Amino acid sequence: MTALSQEEILQSTRTVLQGLEALKDEHESIKGTLVSSIQGLHADESALIEEKTHIVDKNLEMLRLGIEEAQVMMALAGHLQTVEAEKQKLKAQVRRLCQENAWLRDELNSTQQKLQATGQQVAQLEEEKKHLEYMNSIKKYDDQQENDKTMDQNDNRNDNTLQDLGFGPEEDEEISGHMSGQFAHPTPAHSMAASASAGYEIPARLRTLHNLVIQYASQGRYEVAVPLCKQALEDLEKTSGHDHPDVATMLNILALVYRDQNKYKEAANLLNEMLRLDASFSKLAASLHYVKNVLVKIIPLLRQHSIIWQCYMGNGVNIRMQNHFLRELWKSEKMFVL
Repeated sequence: MTALSQEEILQSTRTVLQGLEALKDEHESIKGTLVSSIQGLHADESALIEEKTHIVDKNLEMLRLGIEEAQVMMALAGHLQTVEAEKQKLKAQVRRLCQENAWLRDELNSTQQKLQATGQQVAQLEEEKKHLEYMNSIKKYDDQQENDKTMDQNDNRNDNTLQDLGFGPEEDEEISGHMSGQFAHPTPAHSMAASASAGYEIPARLRTLHNLVIQYASQGRYEVAVPLCKQALEDLEKTSGHDHPDVATMLNILALVYRDQNKYKEAANLLNEMLRLDASFSKLAASLHYVKNVLVKIIPLLRQHSIIWQCYMGNGVNIRMQNHFLRELWKSEKMFVL
């Protein structure tokens, strides 16, 4: 048996409803005829008419029930059709929203990619800006670097002049302890520069950092000089390793800056580390210990004999890097005889 569709069921229900309404009208007509004919009849005939009327009433009740059920089915079918139409409408809206959602996702991905590219460009531009600012700051200290080179040349000429006057290693036994006085001023910039460039070539960028440290230290701006010096030391350790002459020189400069700040404990630690590195460069550890003891004695005379200190200290650091420690000792102590 073939299943009927919803439309066929509705059509059959309409047909049945029309038939039920026709039967209802017919039964009501029969009932009216029976009721009108009951008057003037005998008791037996009246009882028969009443029985027929009762049967007609019962049939009318069943017809009304069937009509009501058919009307309910028709109303339910109409409601279902309305719901189905609304359902289809909502499905269409869902499909449209899904399409819009997919389009928005594509737009979001595209925007995120553009944002990421823009962020990369901004980061690159910021790096370029920092680089340009750094190059500009380096440019400002070109003149200072030239002045330092000129001062180094003058130091070399002063060393040669002192050697021509007859001061040599053979006069070491004539050195006596004439040390006295106190120091209370920052380390001269040219002494630090001599320590930073003695005996070997420093890369241009690190030389510039050294000059910046010297510049800030001479101005008393230690809050800038110390971080800059630490950054230079960190760069040296990354590029050349911890056990390198450049690291020892940078430790020496940082120790001088700490000493000028009266941070003697930090300065002593850095000097000990520098001497440890120097000991690894040479097997003359005893000479280094002797040099350390003498340097502790001659530091208070830095201000009293600043010019001679500059000459001998620069030459003494150069000789130290060549492992001539005894001659460096004599060069550093010779100032007291003068």
